[in-house]
Amino acid sequence: MNKIAERGHEFYMKFAIDLALTAKTRGDAPVGSVVVQEGVIIAEGIEGGKTKKDITFHAEIEAIREANIITGSSDLSDCILYTTHEPCIMCSYVIRHAKIQTVVFGLSVVETGGVHSFYPILTDAKIKIWGKPPRIVRGIMEREIKNMIAQ
Repeated sequence: MNKIAERGHEFYMKFAIDLALTAKTRGDAPVGSVVVQEGVIIAEGIEGGKTKKDITFHAEIEAIREANIITGSSDLSDCILYTTHEPCIMCSYVIRHAKIQTVVFGLSVVETGGVHSFYPILTDAKIKIWGKPPRIVRGIMEREIKNMIAQ
């Protein structure tokens, strides 16, 4: 049995929630992300668009940037991304290019999300150059994330 199956998605999502609390405390949107490879968290990202005055500092992109450095590769096909919120359209584009195999998130973001919006970049199978879309696991610790946001 692999480590993720042993620990469950909640184990890794708790780390993402802690990162989201850090973002919230410093005035950014409460989003946190971690990249997991073979059951080990290899990278993390904290939302920073407001504090860094740069919209590209989304938690998912920051985690992927760090994972690329750690692995020495832009191919993260053996990784899972955990994030508190459904990745936005911009982050979904980056996730697809990184070839992340599974994306696990807590809260859906209907208007701008890469799964639920009118532009489902994260799940679109028509763009052949990206290959197969990642597996999507949604709703993990959704109540806890909503409570963290409301605090």
